[in-house]
Amino acid sequence: MDKLKRVLSGRDAEEPSGLAEVIDATSLGWGTRVKGFVACFAIGCLCSILGSCLLWIPKKGLVLFAVFYTLGNIASIGSTMFLMGPMKQLKRMFEPTRLIATIVMLLCLILTLCSAFWWRKAGLALLFCILQFFAMAW
Repeated sequence: MDKLKRVLSGRDAEEPSGLAEVIDATSLGWGTRVKGFVACFAIGCLCSILGSCLLWIPKKGLVLFAVFYTLGNIASIGSTMFLMGPMKQLKRMFEPTRLIATIVMLLCLILTLCSAFWWRKAGLALLFCILQFFAMAW
């Protein structure tokens, strides 16, 4: 009956709720999503390449490589969130078929940064970078 009243009074669409207005205001258009994806992916690739170049600096090179490689992976993961949205990305990452790989990858990201900054173990940081690569490929 309420729907009939709305149609007859000229208000055929339901009044949007506050949450619906916020979601509509913050959703990105397809062009903006593609631009965000390209920008984040380019930053991720740049960080990974920069980390590879910094690997050859004596004493601090391995730690710099680990940090920039990890930042590159984080930016690359963030780039795909622009295409499919953050919630869908997280749901797909934590599906039962991908759960182990996601946990290993996130754990290796954290442990790489811990080994580079707090523990100051360059070999351990390199090991976690290698594990990051395998977890991302998995």
